[in-house]
Amino acid sequence: MEIDWNDTEEIALQLMEQHPDVDPLTIRFTDLHRWVTELPGFIGDARKSNEKILEAIQMSWHEEYKDAHG
Repeated sequence: MEIDWNDTEEIALQLMEQHPDVDPLTIRFTDLHRWVTELPGFIGDARKSNEKILEAIQMSWHEEYKDAHG
């Protein structure tokens, strides 16, 4: 499955699987950017990311994290 920057829900789910104990609100955007670009199936251009996109991914991941950790 191919994913791009605007697939925030899928990215969040994959990040949750790969980093289940990491609170997404503690991650620097530089690390988040790297983790996203390293996801299997990620085809997005690393240069086309911006703070708004990373924040949307972080918030989506945070929702998944809250659901999993109460």
